[in-house]
Amino acid sequence: IRSATGYALRLMPIGTFVIGSPRRDAGRRTNETQREVKLTRLFYLGVTEVTNAEFRQFRSDHNSGLFKDRTLDLDKHPVVNVTWTDAAAFCNWLSAKDGLPEAYEKRGDSFVLKSPANTGYRLPTEAEWEWAARYDHGSATRRFPWGASLPIPPRAGNYADASAAKLLEVVMPGYQDGFAVTAPVGSFGPDALGLDDLGGNVSEWVNDSPGPATSGVHTVRGSSWMTAEIAELRLTYRDFSGDKRDDLGFRVARYAE
Repeated sequence: IRSATGYALRLMPIGTFVIGSPRRDAGRRTNETQREVKLTRLFYLGVTEVTNAEFRQFRSDHNSGLFKDRTLDLDKHPVVNVTWTDAAAFCNWLSAKDGLPEAYEKRGDSFVLKSPANTGYRLPTEAEWEWAARYDHGSATRRFPWGASLPIPPRAGNYADASAAKLLEVVMPGYQDGFAVTAPVGSFGPDALGLDDLGGNVSEWVNDSPGPATSGVHTVRGSSWMTAEIAELRLTYRDFSGDKRDDLGFRVARYAE
């Protein structure tokens, strides 16, 4: 489906899987506790991360800025330097454009997902994000965005590669994706579910938070153009943030009717 602004989403399969990683997984963090999750409600997930051009339809003066001397603000590149609240506000705006109910209600200076959840645009839950990213022939077993094993194959995604050596302290030796910072969304082709950049380009805000929803800290999933560490390339890797970053954007989700 497409929103009124042209943003594309794909219908995701549903199923049961084990979120997190086993204790013996190399690079595993203690916050990757395994538990079974059952997704029972059909949902759509954005094909790409929201771009600067798309976000500027909502907030015309947004500028994703520079990283050193490199622009992050090109129209087809993913929007960055947005807070979780900015992303939730965009989702509510997009719902209004499409005549859908707003998924979030304003509480103080932030937003909280309405309960019960409606069909408005929202950020994906952490479980939805991991299910889609790890999906492989009906199960969620994919370890890395490109598959199960190392080394990283050519053109697997936009990570901290040799072209970023003058910008970043740590890069992956021998890997070249051609983009020193962000890349146009969809530059590396879709995965098995037709989604782009669930690994690389920018990390993504998801709906969940590690504490109270109004705490300002929310979960971040996925690697980015700054990622060089193997542990952080794994699809079970979890991060958290309370502020915007040069390598952090988002994609949009919604429940099916």
